[in-house]
Amino acid sequence: MGHIIGMTIALILFLLGLAGTVLPALPGAPLIWLGMFVYGLFTGFARIRFVFLLLQGVAVGLTFLIDYAGTAYGAKRYGGSIAAIRGSAIGLLLGPLVMGLPGIIIGPFVGALIAELLKGATLERSFRSAFGTLIGLAGATLLKLGIEIVMIIWFFVRVH
Repeated sequence: MGHIIGMTIALILFLLGLAGTVLPALPGAPLIWLGMFVYGLFTGFARIRFVFLLLQGVAVGLTFLIDYAGTAYGAKRYGGSIAAIRGSAIGLLLGPLVMGLPGIIIGPFVGALIAELLKGATLERSFRSAFGTLIGLAGATLLKLGIEIVMIIWFFVRVH
């Protein structure tokens, strides 16, 4: 019975985690890790061990690093500054609140654009920087999604 309840909760957390990869209100990879931990609690850690959870935790940390590095790389590659990165992060949080689902894409772009303009950059440079930030964010999101899918597959291989 513990296996079924644990697996059900884990699956729900996995789905929420995958959704959290694109929805800034949900912490994607940490929810996936939490699903594995909850499964372990319900099964007495019979099929997953500490080392497994530790390595999965490293994967979670990697997603955070990729998130920051991808956005920073995109901004820098297209001439942006740290202001663009910060503006993009603010836009990522506020965009969906103000604009709903389209705000996930529009928010970071507008945030980076406004931040660069406030910093004194030209309109052309600000647009380029905002575009680069968006490209970096998209690339990072795809990489994070890939890592999260590997985490989930590894979980299922480990428990079955």
